[in-house]
Amino acid sequence: MLQVAQNYKSGELTVLDVPTPACKPGGVLVRSLYSLISTGTEMMKVTEARLSLVGKARARPDQVKKLVDSVAQQGPVATYKKAINKLDSYTPLGYSVCGVVVEVGDGAEEFAVGDLVAAAGNEFALHAEVNWVPTNLCVKVPAGVAPEHAAFATVGAIAMQGVRRAEPQLGETACVIGLGLVGQLVVRLLVAAGVQVVGVDTVEARCRMAEKAGAILAAGPDPQGAADVEAALRGATGGLGADHVLLSAGGATNGPVELAARVARDRARVVDIGKTKLDLPWNDYYEKELDVVFSRSYGPGRYDDRYELEGIDYPAGYVRWTERRNLGCFLDLIAAGSLDVASLVSGIHPIGEAGALYDGLRTGDVQGVGFLLEYPEPAGGAAAPVERETRTVTTPSAPRPARGSGDVARIGFVGAGNYASSMLLPHLARNDAARLVCVATTRSLSAVNAQRKFGFATASTDDASVLEDDSLDAVFVVTRHHSHADLVCRALEAGKAVFVEKPLAITGDQLDRVVDAVERTGNDRLMVGFNRRFAPMLTDLRERFGDPGGPVSARYLVNAGALEAGSWYLNDDLEGSRFVGEGGHFVDTLSAWIGSAPVEVVARQTPGGGDLHVMLTYADGSLGTITYATGGDSRFPKETLDVSGGGRNARLDNFARATVWGRKGKDTKRSLAGQDKGQRAQLAAFVEAVRTGAPMPIGLDSLVATTRATLAVETSLRTQEAVAL
Repeated sequence: MLQVAQNYKSGELTVLDVPTPACKPGGVLVRSLYSLISTGTEMMKVTEARLSLVGKARARPDQVKKLVDSVAQQGPVATYKKAINKLDSYTPLGYSVCGVVVEVGDGAEEFAVGDLVAAAGNEFALHAEVNWVPTNLCVKVPAGVAPEHAAFATVGAIAMQGVRRAEPQLGETACVIGLGLVGQLVVRLLVAAGVQVVGVDTVEARCRMAEKAGAILAAGPDPQGAADVEAALRGATGGLGADHVLLSAGGATNGPVELAARVARDRARVVDIGKTKLDLPWNDYYEKELDVVFSRSYGPGRYDDRYELEGIDYPAGYVRWTERRNLGCFLDLIAAGSLDVASLVSGIHPIGEAGALYDGLRTGDVQGVGFLLEYPEPAGGAAAPVERETRTVTTPSAPRPARGSGDVARIGFVGAGNYASSMLLPHLARNDAARLVCVATTRSLSAVNAQRKFGFATASTDDASVLEDDSLDAVFVVTRHHSHADLVCRALEAGKAVFVEKPLAITGDQLDRVVDAVERTGNDRLMVGFNRRFAPMLTDLRERFGDPGGPVSARYLVNAGALEAGSWYLNDDLEGSRFVGEGGHFVDTLSAWIGSAPVEVVARQTPGGGDLHVMLTYADGSLGTITYATGGDSRFPKETLDVSGGGRNARLDNFARATVWGRKGKDTKRSLAGQDKGQRAQLAAFVEAVRTGAPMPIGLDSLVATTRATLAVETSLRTQEAVAL
């Protein structure tokens, strides 16, 4: 299928041929008829992509701060790899679509194949021929509403949320500053609500468009235009000024907020809808005691994964207007004839012309506010089933025999997100003993990015295309945590060697399923991505520390830091706790150093679920302590390991420096090549084991024991007792 995408590093904007997305539970597959270009938000992104790296940094200081913090914790090399991987990838454009449902996922039965729907979301309602959309970002289009008009629904919901935040009442007066696409819709919504409207914009044609839509006056922000605006507002309000000022402008000038203070009445409300500079003139805003509020996208529910992805609605008695209800309300206004969007359509272009259209909008050669992309209808009609490439495969009933030493390991990937693309695939692509054959991801562009960067022969959005490919020797599972165990079982049952990123499982039942799959199939060719035991600084430090001749005491400090709001790691119900997701790394590292699995786990946590302390007891009497701290400074190194025993001490500082203290004094080594957490060595060992049939780099018993110990932390926290393993 065709999809519009842009490379944020080079600025290249193109129409790609990408795999069709699969229909997942909780949503519907929608074949696009029209998608609306947001001439504000999207063009800002397109313009940013053409800036130099310095220009991009100036445009996104929030991302620069994240990079600085990442350098302190993960080192410059790892940070650079992740940053460049994100930059040098195709990213999608679009977030407002109208199309026809062609497939319904489990849990989305309120829709039916053939329904005409409007869809929202910058991850779902993309400029693409087919999109998967979750139920709470999708609404049916009422009868009588043309699909090209329904495609305005998402941008209309943005405007509607801004109007709701202003809380206008019948007969009041509003000033709309910025009459682009969102501003034009704000004018129409306010007029429909019985509010007198005055508009401001630098473009004459937009001012006239607003007046035709019902504004009593629209003028430029120049001195004469501003004087006309103020005069019109005084005349409409008896000299009071605007009850509401809605900022739907963009750019780096402070003019809009300064003008807002001049035209607003005492104690008026100023609503920021767009992305404009907000250097508020304190005296002006203080003297009038102006309320400044923000309008967040389409409405309540936005950026809440439980609402958007899991379909958990907010009760109307508590949240009357969610983003989905805003979408539906906007379409109802069109259906009732209360809102006109036909006059906003400046042009309709085939998706194949998207590149030229964006260039014209960027340079100013193309003028207008509402541009639609149109999609070709298949021979069987818009509701015809989506055609996907199918492949005949034979699933073996037992593990495949080991390859000869002269063969390469043929590898498939399920999942290719930022970690896989920056920390795993570059090493595999440079390994002559590995051949990257096929990749499957849930998002079409992720598969294409992986194929483009690392040379996979095929790309897909169907994990069965990898798991059921009998030509493969090994499958990598690098997906969200909750899916690991199921995918591992399916790959083992298909006779593949499996490399799964941690965790192997997030519940005891999932772990039991994996163990059962190994026992049923006889296929124990399993590896978990516990890379730290392969880190050069750690292995060298362990060798220099030597045999202590008895038990040791090991202390592992992890300065994990706080998670960003909205991180999928916070969804404990689906993905397991944060420690379940990451803690296996540290348990495995301690077990590798001590040489055995723990036999008992005790865990305690600070109030509020903050810092976590885990004590592991080993059969030889050794003790391992993991402090998983979330309240520390982000600039402090992430990981520090201290080991004491046999009259000596060892310390590993964030995989960059390693020191041993003993009878011969202090011996320190530093990593000249930057931080190396062992991914390259781990992958090389796995590929060699797959290629030659040698044992897996970490034994199955150890993988299971580490996972059980990690899961036991949750049990100990719940029971406040020690857990014997």
